[in-house]
Amino acid sequence: QKQLGLKRYEPVWSMVHKLRKAMGNRDARYTLEGMIEFDEGYFTIESSEIEQEKGIRGRGAVGKSNVAIMAESTVLEDIETGEKSNHCRYFKAKVLTDHTSEQINQTIQESISEKSILFTDKSTSYIDIADYVEIHITEKSNKETTTETLRWVHIAISNAKRNFLGNFHKIKGKYLQLYLNEFVYKLNRRYFEEKLFDRLVIASITGL
Repeated sequence: QKQLGLKRYEPVWSMVHKLRKAMGNRDARYTLEGMIEFDEGYFTIESSEIEQEKGIRGRGAVGKSNVAIMAESTVLEDIETGEKSNHCRYFKAKVLTDHTSEQINQTIQESISEKSILFTDKSTSYIDIADYVEIHITEKSNKETTTETLRWVHIAISNAKRNFLGNFHKIKGKYLQLYLNEFVYKLNRRYFEEKLFDRLVIASITGL
């Protein structure tokens, strides 16, 4: 607002959300492929007084929104040591309205190539995923899964939560996808440096 010399906050807020929408539209053009990590994270959102009075717990709890996080995870081998490790490439994030297998399947179809290998935990909502990818590999959810098999999705979830809390404190649920759009757009272009602004201009012109 100060940089643009505008007196009112509302036009700036509206413009930034349009940019976030353009970021999401640009990334929606692409699907993830290869080896993919998939998991869900619960993000803190602003809740109304009525919702707080209801006091729902567990999945769908008041003040929490479920988000599907996906990450391309490529195994690379160190030429000198022969050690193998997973390296991340591109990410996607989608706000989920529920935890049903139907919505999970739809998210997979929209976001991931059918020729991919998908890694998840053993959630019952993931039982049909094998119908939409080449191979579906499941592992029991534990500390080892978090640090190895699903490493990059959990790093992304932690970084996004920290980013939102530090910069925005609380986000209304209806705007959460827009903030995720921005986070993922920048994450996918983390090596663009000064070219990021030019790419955003192009995305804004073609993607609104």
